Amino acid sequence: ITMSRERSDSQGSLGPDDEVMPYSDDETDDELHPDSDEEGPPRGPQAEETKSTESGWNVKANDRVFCNLPEFQKKYLLCLKKSKYSGNGIKTYKYNALTFIPLNLFEQFKRVANLYFLALLILQIIPEISTLPWYTTLVPLVLVLGITAIKDLVDDLFLNLHFIIEIETNQPFYYSADILLLSSSNPNSLCYVETAELDGETNLKFKMGLKVTDERLQEEHQLAQFDVCEEPNNRLDKFTGTMRWRKDRFPLDLDNMILRGCRIRNTDVCHGLVIFAGADTKIMRNGGKTRFKRTKIDELMNYMVYSIFVILILLCAGLAIGNSFWYEEVGSRAWYLKDGKDQTASYRGFLSFWGYIIVLNTMVPISLYVSVEVIRLGQSKFINWDLQMYYQEKDTPAKARTTTLNEQLGQIEYIFSDKTGTLTQNIMAFKKCTIAGRTFVDFSWNKYADSKFEYLDHSLVACIRSKKDKDAMEFFKLLSLCHTVMVEQNEDELVYQAASPDEGALVTAARNFGFVFLSRTQDTITISEMDQEMTYEVLALLDFNSDRKRMSIILRFPDGRIRLYCKGADTVIYERLSPNSRHKEVTQTALDIFANQTLRTLCLCYKDISKQEFDAWAKKHKAASVAMSNREAALDGVYEQIESNLMMIGATAIEDKLQDGVPETIAKLAKADIKIWVLTGDKKETAENIGYSCELLTDNMQIHYGEDIKLNRHVCVFSPQNEILYEKKKKRRRLRLKRLGRRPVPATPQDATQPIDDWEKESRQVDFVNMACECEAVICCRVTPKQKANVVSLVKKYKKAVTLSIGDGANDVNMIKTADIGVGISGQEGMQAVMSSDYAFAQFRYLERLLLVHGRWSYIRMCKFLRYFFFKNFAFTLVHFWYSFFNGFSAQVAYEDWFITLYNVMYSSLPVLLVGLLDQDVNDKLSRKFPKLYLPGQQGALFNYKNFFISLFHGIFTSLVVFFIPYGAFLQTMGQDGEAPSDYQSLAVVMASSLIFTVNLQISLETSYWTFVNCFAVLCSIAIYFGIMFDIHSAGIHVIFPSTFTFTGVAPNALRQPYLWLTIILTVGISLLPVIFIKFLCKTIWPSVGDNQKSGKLHPKYEVEEEEKKKPAPFQRDRLSRRSAYAFSHSRGYADLIASGRSIRRRPAAARPDPRDSITEVPQAGNI
Repeated sequence: ITMSRERSDSQGSLGPDDEVMPYSDDETDDELHPDSDEEGPPRGPQAEETKSTESGWNVKANDRVFCNLPEFQKKYLLCLKKSKYSGNGIKTYKYNALTFIPLNLFEQFKRVANLYFLALLILQIIPEISTLPWYTTLVPLVLVLGITAIKDLVDDLFLNLHFIIEIETNQPFYYSADILLLSSSNPNSLCYVETAELDGETNLKFKMGLKVTDERLQEEHQLAQFDVCEEPNNRLDKFTGTMRWRKDRFPLDLDNMILRGCRIRNTDVCHGLVIFAGADTKIMRNGGKTRFKRTKIDELMNYMVYSIFVILILLCAGLAIGNSFWYEEVGSRAWYLKDGKDQTASYRGFLSFWGYIIVLNTMVPISLYVSVEVIRLGQSKFINWDLQMYYQEKDTPAKARTTTLNEQLGQIEYIFSDKTGTLTQNIMAFKKCTIAGRTFVDFSWNKYADSKFEYLDHSLVACIRSKKDKDAMEFFKLLSLCHTVMVEQNEDELVYQAASPDEGALVTAARNFGFVFLSRTQDTITISEMDQEMTYEVLALLDFNSDRKRMSIILRFPDGRIRLYCKGADTVIYERLSPNSRHKEVTQTALDIFANQTLRTLCLCYKDISKQEFDAWAKKHKAASVAMSNREAALDGVYEQIESNLMMIGATAIEDKLQDGVPETIAKLAKADIKIWVLTGDKKETAENIGYSCELLTDNMQIHYGEDIKLNRHVCVFSPQNEILYEKKKKRRRLRLKRLGRRPVPATPQDATQPIDDWEKESRQVDFVNMACECEAVICCRVTPKQKANVVSLVKKYKKAVTLSIGDGANDVNMIKTADIGVGISGQEGMQAVMSSDYAFAQFRYLERLLLVHGRWSYIRMCKFLRYFFFKNFAFTLVHFWYSFFNGFSAQVAYEDWFITLYNVMYSSLPVLLVGLLDQDVNDKLSRKFPKLYLPGQQGALFNYKNFFISLFHGIFTSLVVFFIPYGAFLQTMGQDGEAPSDYQSLAVVMASSLIFTVNLQISLETSYWTFVNCFAVLCSIAIYFGIMFDIHSAGIHVIFPSTFTFTGVAPNALRQPYLWLTIILTVGISLLPVIFIKFLCKTIWPSVGDNQKSGKLHPKYEVEEEEKKKPAPFQRDRLSRRSAYAFSHSRGYADLIASGRSIRRRPAAARPDPRDSITEVPQAGNI
């Protein structure tokens, strides 16, 4: 028995429907398969049956032999095959035991410097050109590769997780596969799921098994009697298939599927068939690939290394030419320089070239990369240890899950944020209401009230308790009756299941005011009205949809009256009010006030209906409900007839609770010139309302939708998927027609508005990015996970900007992986976003500190470190260049070998490392107080080619001073004891000592934040130099290693001469004097931001603007969606399920528990 998938596409499906969550734009095999083309030639049932058994996605329950048949194998390496069905495991890591060493080495040797040192090591093995021992390069190279490999391995261990399907009953649990629901312990195989991992929604949704599987497939031995098929794809909103079983066909849709990431709620036992597992699941298909991320500074360092290579080759070539001329003119004619080798001047120059490549190799010091990794590791630890980013409520600290991107946090230009669970808590709270023209804003009198429900207007409580205010009683009666919430009994508790958090919040509000929804059947609904149980007959339930923006219920009261209750958006309710309705103007004013407070509003009204009027309408309703064509339109028309001449009762105001500190965080980041885009799957009205709540949008902004391209100060609310979907569908259609040998169908009128070629498509993408980037804020709505990643990619591609994505659900994983920096929030939606992120914490507000404090500090420290590191190595290496003019360009080194080996490791590394770890121009409070301090990082102002060449010329100047002043002092000199300390070895000691003092005092001038550790490091580095130098110049070590330590007694002899100490002081003074002078001018004439802050004269452009007292802006009539957000965003309810009667439990009649005992609500669905 097989199951084949039926395509639901048609010719008219090319135009995407914005009201339906679109497909992702990934192409799947079944979409490109010619056999799945809906335009193919007609095929009979027999042909279709044959085809379905030959190809497709066939799954047979509990039958591994069937799944391992040859037709279900695919090639993956040469002639090797494996099953096309994925296992339960998924991988989120980069390395395994076999690939770690080769893959990690491959990644490390992408760094040009590592390749350079490998080549250098090979050159040092050749005796004729080697001027330094080979171990001077091998040991540092092995250390660098080893330390980096260990760090990468530790980073990857955080991602090395496997997810295996494990199902336990009687517990809420997560499924790890896409499963076809067959049956459950609930009646009619009803199953409640929470889909927060998929779409961020914490309200419960229902799934239902097919009637046939519920009735006939309850025993385990029956479960192996059918199989199904559908190709894996990444469409979270769609599943279309047909099951064939016992020669019958049964349709399948998304309501029958429990996707990976769903959490089962309130269901004891359920049976299901795994359709997709592991990497084939829909959520994993949306996850995107793991990308190797590198910072802009890394890329810039690579280019600078290229520049250094060019400089190095030019210097070596010039010195090699000099060697050839010197040998031709001098060396070949001096008998005492004869070495017995019969080599031409050109060949000697060639050998000299490679000799200088080795001598000058420290222009690109290998220790630079080790130091960078150490600094990044330390900065990551500071993030982990930051108590101000620790969320005590959930015991969740901040976590830097990578150690390679810290300085990039100081260069962010665009933030792409999810909405639900990231900006909001997805918790709705009933805040205010207006009843019969009166606005109300303690539930101590109601012992059954929700303890977490906050509402502080005592006058409304008094009205309810007095039972004299008929309008207030009617208001809350409507809230307890007009809804599609379902309730079920869980031991002694009543548990509410709402289609949306808004609906749950309204029913909870009614419950807390004494109107408790108790139960419902297919035809009745029972509530407790102020401790009095009442049952109403449900005559009709007119459910919500996005066109109607309202829902109604028609009830027969116990006294025989028929009344319609309606709630919906004010835009549609006011059009249907009776001319005799009271309080319209007062309610409108209250709605304006609620809207300016960014509350989600809903109007409530009623209508009394006579029996004759209802009977006439019921006939029309029945006819429309069985219409074979345009049924929905017919029903909407019938609904329109009865929902007229309504009487206003009042309006509700619900707050979609933001996370703490979201508006303040967005405001601070905006002042730092960081542009924030919200990418959400919600409709634009909902997203826009949240935009106002979090102050991403303000009333003085001009809002434009879609293709409006006026680039003034405004906000663009854009849905990019239409064009993308159209192009993908058109491409797939062309491929299918090409395989079938057909010509494409003529263009439709819709084609005229779509891109005709890749150039036009790219042009439109550029136009979109340019337009959107001119906006102060951008909201992209109705986007799928893949499209979120596409938007991020467009900005990266066309703006070359540094991007950050932040989200908390599995639907944000692709976006997080695509951005330069990915941040995961460990919220209500599981840990998949966190596991794929670079940084993780518990609250959106911590993003401010991550960027403005840690990011800024990391960037400033790294830039200062690199500038100084290049300087000190240029100053060190170029002394060899000046010395070459006095040694016949013979590639002789200017220093002792051990000084060259230890210079970057022992003598000058510690002070600059501490600057890279601890330095700060201003403290964390001022960094957050003055967001404009973040601008230099975005502009790349602190480390670029200008800074690089400044470091180069500074190094050239210092090397000139370090060489020529000691050289001049050694010419025709006489020591205190009558000796002449003018030998090469003494000169090397004086130059080395001068250099050590210079570079260590130079870093002292660069240090902005002094601690005891910094001071100790500078003094310790100088002390270590002298200690090691006197040791290796001693006679004792020379006796042990005579060929290795050749500077015997040089340091004690040279440094006992006062004349040479004066030479060292003069050299250091002349080296530092210009630096001190320039710094003095900069601090007085061109002060930096940090200098101004320390002197209390911060430039006005960096100051945070005073927060003006916000006056309530007059409500703008063209922004009706702000107060209609509930009606626009609310999804279709459970009306069809209720009307079918399948939600009603078939259990023996039992006494209903007293509502006073315990009435609770699912925490995810209301105000908890």
